[in-house]
Amino acid sequence: MNEIKNKFWLKLIVTISACASVLTGCVSPNSLIHEKSAKAKAFPNILFIYTDDQAPWAIGSSGNQQAITPNMDLLAAQGMSFPNAYTTTPVCSPSRAGLLTSKYGYELGIDDWINTHYKSITRQEPDLGLDTSYLTWPELLQQQGYYTGLIGKWHLGELDKYHPTKHGYNEFTGFRAGGIKTQNPPLEVNGTLAHHDGLTVDILTDYALDFLANNKNQKFALSLHYRAPHTNWLPVAAEDMAPYKDLEMQIPNPHYPNLDIARVKSMMRDYLASVRGIDRNLGRILNQLEVLGLTENTLVIFTSDHGYNMGHNGIWHKGNGHWVLKDNTNPIPNIPADQRPNMYDNSIKVPAIIRWPGVIEAGSKNASSISNLDWYPTLVEIAGGKVPEEAKVRGQSFVAGLLDKNQIIKTDYYAAYSTLHQSVTGMRMYSDGQYKLIKDYVNKGRDEFYDLINDPAESNNLIATANPDYQIVINQFDDIIFNKMLATNDPLLKQFFGEQ
Repeated sequence: MNEIKNKFWLKLIVTISACASVLTGCVSPNSLIHEKSAKAKAFPNILFIYTDDQAPWAIGSSGNQQAITPNMDLLAAQGMSFPNAYTTTPVCSPSRAGLLTSKYGYELGIDDWINTHYKSITRQEPDLGLDTSYLTWPELLQQQGYYTGLIGKWHLGELDKYHPTKHGYNEFTGFRAGGIKTQNPPLEVNGTLAHHDGLTVDILTDYALDFLANNKNQKFALSLHYRAPHTNWLPVAAEDMAPYKDLEMQIPNPHYPNLDIARVKSMMRDYLASVRGIDRNLGRILNQLEVLGLTENTLVIFTSDHGYNMGHNGIWHKGNGHWVLKDNTNPIPNIPADQRPNMYDNSIKVPAIIRWPGVIEAGSKNASSISNLDWYPTLVEIAGGKVPEEAKVRGQSFVAGLLDKNQIIKTDYYAAYSTLHQSVTGMRMYSDGQYKLIKDYVNKGRDEFYDLINDPAESNNLIATANPDYQIVINQFDDIIFNKMLATNDPLLKQFFGEQ
């Protein structure tokens, strides 16, 4: 009966919000859910599972038979998948900052991954982090009575002033830096650094299981940020590597000129074994929810900070991609020989699966383009809260899409990445789902245009096309990008066009 009430009240508020949006031009707050929460129990616990570097093709339910992920597949069968989910910056720190604040990384002063340790990279940023002046969705969930926790990766500043507990988390267990060992990790627990024995993916899950058990009797929002399948991938548990040990690996682009096929196959094996380690632990978490009687009133989200390339277009890694060729390409100013900074869909698109028993249709898919910036208003609405106008969020709630798989929230997507470490670029990108334009405002000659319908692999750059139909689209998208930069006070405008 509670499930029916949940769905009824949620659909009613979406209808009211839609009517209000016609009259006012904006989505109204979810006040009705707040009023009816005690009766309808419409506000679920929230479990936000966030992997690191996981591409959407690295899940069995995507159709990849070599991605052995029975628990991710189960979650997809029980919930809703968003095949067009993406991140606005395809690298760790700005993506995570955008997740928490619903702003673009360049608005926060976090354009690239925060480098605090690698002395081999000339740009050091020991003082950089996410400023506490920006209101986060965990803070708003706290105001709604949620007990919040973060377990795992932070990578938004190592100084105490940037600590997760100052951004809306009641407790934090994990690591503040971007990287950590795959096994025997040092983790911060209750403010103290402690050594742990075992595989990091298992240890983080152990802490998550404890969190669920300790908070089963109160409303909670747990963010579990795994460090896998980020490199280094090994070691993994023997059972996670077992299916791949003697398997002939399939790779996406074996005919790419000069591709180091042997290396790509080796990396693919290790990468998918690392993903399998996450999947095995996801099974432990789903079982714990069942044992504790939390399944029915817990919203489970599974997504990642950005996508990944594994031989696609001749590269591996993400937005700061590396060539994986037998011979490196020639360097150009700002871009070394082994680098391929990019905004490929394989870099920016992410898995997104959401399970909410009794509310979301099991085994459904929604074709909306949703970004990491959209989680903020979506989660706040689900929690019965209201996003203050002064927060100036860039994302859009997609609760309506959760309730109706045929409700398309939007189909276009915008992304931005200014690389600062391995290369120096100023990339801005817009796509309507059919075409994509990528502009590099720092390096001339690096603009790209793709026809995604006829060339989904983005292998044929049409930027120099003489086709007038394409030229019209390129000019339209150029204007859209420029106007987006203006609307968000993009620092690239001042840098390359002067005062506006």
